[in-house]
Amino acid sequence: MKKIPSFTIDHIHLLRGIYVSRKDGVGGETVTTFDVRMKEPNREPALGQGALHTIEHLAATFLRNHPVWSDKIVYWGPMGCLTGNYLLMKGDLQSEDIVELMKETFRFIAEYEGEVPGATPRDCGNYLLQDLPMAKWESAKYLHEVLEQVTDANLHYPSQEG
Repeated sequence: MKKIPSFTIDHIHLLRGIYVSRKDGVGGETVTTFDVRMKEPNREPALGQGALHTIEHLAATFLRNHPVWSDKIVYWGPMGCLTGNYLLMKGDLQSEDIVELMKETFRFIAEYEGEVPGATPRDCGNYLLQDLPMAKWESAKYLHEVLEQVTDANLHYPSQEG
């Protein structure tokens, strides 16, 4: 059986950051998948389900309405391991290309007030699983500790040797 590329990443040395997970050709266009890693895998507690669900709703809403990037957004969604999110975008992009966009996104979430978009029984399959206070806290932590002082180590996967 072929290994899935995301299972070949060195999670032991992986830091929080923004990484290019893969690039795929779709209909003559490149789609770049980003690993928006908010937690160091297996070294710090994962994101709470309610917080991650709220981050999903707010980030997807923000990104799909962004004045510059909206037409490039394909998908934003949580990782099953609860350590971050995947962002799929049209274009042959690098992590460095979206640092400012991610700063804007996480600042939006950290400062968000009001009802969570799409958090109603009609619009969401688990609308009660929301935690806006923790989503704001986790987003502010990621923004201040990672995105506002991002380095090369936060933008490129570690080698298998560490």
